[in-house]
Amino acid sequence: MDLGHVVLEAVMRIIPLVLSLTVHEFAHAWSAWKLGDDTAASQGRLTLDPMAHIDPLGTLLLPALGVPFGWARPVPVNPARFRRGVNMSTGMMLTALAGPLSNLLLAIVSSLSFGLTLRFAPHLIASNPGLSIFLQFMVLGNVSLAVFNMLPIPPLDGSRVVERFLPYRMRGAWEQIVQFSPFLLIAVVFFGRGLISTPVRYLWDMLEGLWIGLSS
Repeated sequence: MDLGHVVLEAVMRIIPLVLSLTVHEFAHAWSAWKLGDDTAASQGRLTLDPMAHIDPLGTLLLPALGVPFGWARPVPVNPARFRRGVNMSTGMMLTALAGPLSNLLLAIVSSLSFGLTLRFAPHLIASNPGLSIFLQFMVLGNVSLAVFNMLPIPPLDGSRVVERFLPYRMRGAWEQIVQFSPFLLIAVVFFGRGLISTPVRYLWDMLEGLWIGLSS
Protein backbone atom coordinates (compact mmCIF):
# COMPACT_ATOMS: atom_id res chain seq x y z
CA MET A 1 0.00 0.00 0.00
CA ASP A 2 1.57 3.30 -1.10
CA LEU A 3 1.77 6.42 1.04
CA GLY A 4 -0.81 8.29 -1.02
CA HIS A 5 -3.39 5.56 -0.45
CA VAL A 6 -2.68 5.54 3.29
CA VAL A 7 -3.11 9.32 3.49
CA LEU A 8 -6.33 9.21 1.46
CA GLU A 9 -7.77 6.50 3.71
CA ALA A 10 -6.87 8.52 6.82
CA VAL A 11 -8.58 11.60 5.38
CA MET A 12 -11.65 9.53 4.49
CA ARG A 13 -11.82 8.41 8.13
CA ILE A 14 -11.21 11.81 9.66
CA ILE A 15 -13.73 13.85 7.66
CA PRO A 16 -16.79 11.71 8.59
CA LEU A 17 -15.61 11.52 12.20
CA VAL A 18 -15.14 15.29 12.47
CA LEU A 19 -18.66 15.81 11.08
CA SER A 20 -20.09 13.19 13.41
CA LEU A 21 -18.37 14.55 16.51
CA THR A 22 -19.49 18.06 15.62
CA VAL A 23 -23.12 16.92 15.51
CA HIS A 24 -22.59 14.95 18.74
CA GLU A 25 -21.34 17.99 20.66
CA PHE A 26 -23.95 20.26 19.09
CA ALA A 27 -26.63 17.84 20.31
CA HIS A 28 -25.27 18.12 23.86
CA ALA A 29 -25.27 21.92 23.65
CA TRP A 30 -28.72 22.07 22.08
CA SER A 31 -30.32 19.74 24.62
CA ALA A 32 -28.79 21.67 27.53
CA TRP A 33 -30.03 24.91 25.99
CA LYS A 34 -33.55 23.49 25.60
CA LEU A 35 -33.45 22.50 29.29
CA GLY A 36 -32.55 26.07 30.24
CA ASP A 37 -28.74 25.99 30.47
CA ASP A 38 -27.12 28.50 28.11
CA THR A 39 -23.53 27.84 29.28
CA ALA A 40 -22.46 26.11 26.07
CA ALA A 41 -24.31 28.65 23.92
CA SER A 42 -22.56 31.56 25.65
CA GLN A 43 -19.18 29.91 24.94
CA GLY A 44 -19.87 29.48 21.23
CA ARG A 45 -20.52 25.74 21.40
CA LEU A 46 -24.13 25.81 20.16
CA THR A 47 -22.86 25.58 16.60
CA LEU A 48 -22.21 23.10 13.80
CA ASP A 49 -18.82 24.71 13.10
CA PRO A 50 -16.29 21.86 13.58
CA MET A 51 -13.57 24.27 14.71
CA ALA A 52 -15.53 24.95 17.90
CA HIS A 53 -15.44 21.29 18.92
CA ILE A 54 -12.20 19.68 17.63
CA ASP A 55 -9.89 17.95 20.12
CA PRO A 56 -6.45 17.30 18.56
CA LEU A 57 -6.08 13.83 20.11
CA GLY A 58 -9.60 12.46 20.02
CA THR A 59 -10.78 14.10 16.80
CA LEU A 60 -7.66 13.99 14.63
CA LEU A 61 -4.79 11.82 15.87
CA LEU A 62 -6.63 8.64 16.91
CA PRO A 63 -8.73 8.46 13.72
CA ALA A 64 -5.57 9.01 11.65
CA LEU A 65 -4.06 5.99 13.44
CA GLY A 66 -7.06 3.85 12.52
CA VAL A 67 -9.07 3.98 15.75
CA PRO A 68 -12.74 3.93 14.59
CA PHE A 69 -14.02 6.19 17.36
CA GLY A 70 -12.93 9.33 19.16
CA TRP A 71 -14.12 12.42 20.99
CA ALA A 72 -14.27 16.18 20.71
CA ARG A 73 -13.88 18.91 23.33
CA PRO A 74 -16.61 18.28 25.90
CA VAL A 75 -19.47 20.75 25.93
CA PRO A 76 -19.81 22.54 29.31
CA VAL A 77 -23.10 21.88 31.08
CA ASN A 78 -24.20 23.56 34.30
CA PRO A 79 -27.16 21.64 35.78
CA ALA A 80 -27.80 24.45 38.26
CA ARG A 81 -28.98 26.53 35.29
CA PHE A 82 -31.64 24.05 34.16
CA ARG A 83 -35.06 25.62 34.28
CA ARG A 84 -37.29 25.10 37.30
CA GLY A 85 -38.93 21.70 37.30
CA VAL A 86 -36.01 19.91 35.63
CA ASN A 87 -34.34 17.47 37.99
CA MET A 88 -30.57 18.04 37.73
CA SER A 89 -29.56 14.39 37.43
CA THR A 90 -32.34 13.72 34.91
CA GLY A 91 -31.34 16.80 32.94
CA MET A 92 -27.72 15.70 32.86
CA MET A 93 -28.78 12.24 31.66
CA LEU A 94 -30.95 13.68 28.88
CA THR A 95 -28.18 16.05 27.82
CA ALA A 96 -25.70 13.19 27.76
CA LEU A 97 -28.01 10.87 25.79
CA ALA A 98 -28.52 13.50 23.11
CA GLY A 99 -24.98 12.92 21.80
CA PRO A 100 -25.13 9.15 21.15
CA LEU A 101 -28.71 9.44 19.87
CA SER A 102 -27.60 12.06 17.33
CA ASN A 103 -24.93 9.63 16.13
CA LEU A 104 -27.43 6.81 15.73
CA LEU A 105 -29.65 9.17 13.74
CA LEU A 106 -26.72 10.14 11.49
CA ALA A 107 -25.89 6.46 10.95
CA ILE A 108 -29.48 5.73 9.91
CA VAL A 109 -29.62 8.77 7.59
CA SER A 110 -26.29 7.76 6.00
CA SER A 111 -27.53 4.20 5.47
CA LEU A 112 -30.78 5.47 3.93
CA SER A 113 -28.84 7.86 1.69
CA PHE A 114 -26.52 5.07 0.53
CA GLY A 115 -29.36 2.67 -0.22
CA LEU A 116 -31.48 5.26 -2.06
CA THR A 117 -28.48 6.44 -4.10
CA LEU A 118 -27.65 2.86 -5.07
CA ARG A 119 -31.25 2.36 -6.20
CA PHE A 120 -32.08 5.61 -7.97
CA ALA A 121 -28.67 6.99 -8.98
CA PRO A 122 -26.23 4.04 -9.12
CA HIS A 123 -24.10 5.93 -11.64
CA LEU A 124 -23.12 8.37 -8.86
CA ILE A 125 -21.63 5.53 -6.83
CA ALA A 126 -19.98 3.95 -9.87
CA SER A 127 -18.36 7.22 -10.98
CA ASN A 128 -17.55 8.46 -7.46
CA PRO A 129 -16.18 5.55 -5.38
CA GLY A 130 -15.22 8.02 -2.67
CA LEU A 131 -18.93 8.66 -2.05
CA SER A 132 -19.48 4.99 -1.21
CA ILE A 133 -16.49 5.01 1.16
CA PHE A 134 -17.68 8.25 2.78
CA LEU A 135 -21.22 6.99 3.44
CA GLN A 136 -19.98 3.67 4.83
CA PHE A 137 -17.54 5.47 7.11
CA MET A 138 -20.43 7.70 8.22
CA VAL A 139 -22.38 4.59 9.20
CA LEU A 140 -19.47 2.84 10.92
CA GLY A 141 -18.11 5.98 12.58
CA ASN A 142 -21.45 7.05 14.02
CA VAL A 143 -22.32 3.56 15.24
CA SER A 144 -18.89 3.30 16.89
CA LEU A 145 -19.27 6.73 18.49
CA ALA A 146 -22.69 5.90 19.88
CA VAL A 147 -21.52 2.61 21.39
CA PHE A 148 -18.23 4.03 22.69
CA ASN A 149 -19.89 7.01 24.36
CA MET A 150 -22.51 4.83 26.05
CA LEU A 151 -19.84 2.92 27.98
CA PRO A 152 -20.44 3.58 31.72
CA ILE A 153 -17.03 5.17 32.24
CA PRO A 154 -16.74 8.82 33.35
CA PRO A 155 -16.74 11.21 31.59
CA LEU A 156 -18.44 9.28 28.76
CA ASP A 157 -22.16 9.81 28.28
CA GLY A 158 -23.06 6.38 29.61
CA SER A 159 -21.78 7.38 33.04
CA ARG A 160 -24.54 10.00 33.29
CA VAL A 161 -27.14 7.28 32.87
CA VAL A 162 -25.45 5.27 35.64
CA GLU A 163 -25.38 8.32 37.92
CA ARG A 164 -29.08 8.99 37.32
CA PHE A 165 -30.15 5.54 38.54
CA LEU A 166 -27.35 4.72 40.99
CA PRO A 167 -28.65 4.04 44.53
CA TYR A 168 -27.40 6.47 47.14
CA ARG A 169 -25.66 3.70 49.11
CA MET A 170 -23.40 3.03 46.11
CA ARG A 171 -22.32 6.65 45.57
CA GLY A 172 -19.13 6.21 47.57
CA ALA A 173 -17.98 3.26 45.49
CA TRP A 174 -18.86 5.15 42.31
CA GLU A 175 -16.75 8.13 43.38
CA GLN A 176 -13.81 5.76 43.85
CA ILE A 177 -14.26 4.51 40.29
CA VAL A 178 -14.46 8.09 39.00
CA GLN A 179 -10.99 8.77 40.40
CA PHE A 180 -9.55 6.12 38.08
CA SER A 181 -11.68 7.07 35.06
CA PRO A 182 -8.79 8.58 33.03
CA PHE A 183 -6.89 5.28 33.26
CA LEU A 184 -10.01 3.26 32.47
CA LEU A 185 -10.65 5.43 29.43
CA ILE A 186 -7.09 5.01 28.17
CA ALA A 187 -7.37 1.24 28.66
CA VAL A 188 -10.59 1.14 26.63
CA VAL A 189 -9.11 3.26 23.82
CA PHE A 190 -6.01 1.12 23.41
CA PHE A 191 -7.07 -2.33 24.60
CA GLY A 192 -10.85 -2.42 24.65
CA ARG A 193 -11.87 -2.66 21.01
CA GLY A 194 -13.39 -6.05 21.73
CA LEU A 195 -15.64 -4.41 24.32
CA ILE A 196 -17.49 -2.45 21.68
CA SER A 197 -16.99 -4.65 18.62
CA THR A 198 -20.02 -6.87 19.27
CA PRO A 199 -22.66 -4.10 19.57
CA VAL A 200 -20.99 -2.18 16.72
CA ARG A 201 -21.11 -5.25 14.50
CA TYR A 202 -24.78 -5.84 15.41
CA LEU A 203 -25.78 -2.26 14.50
CA TRP A 204 -23.59 -2.29 11.38
CA ASP A 205 -25.27 -5.48 10.17
CA MET A 206 -28.71 -3.94 10.71
CA LEU A 207 -27.86 -0.77 8.79
CA GLU A 208 -26.06 -2.69 6.04
CA GLY A 209 -29.21 -4.75 5.64
CA LEU A 210 -31.18 -1.49 5.43
CA TRP A 211 -29.18 -0.03 2.53
CA ILE A 212 -29.00 -3.37 0.71
CA GLY A 213 -32.77 -3.74 1.04
CA LEU A 214 -33.37 -0.23 -0.28
CA SER A 215 -30.98 -0.70 -3.20
CA SER A 216 -32.57 -3.90 -4.49
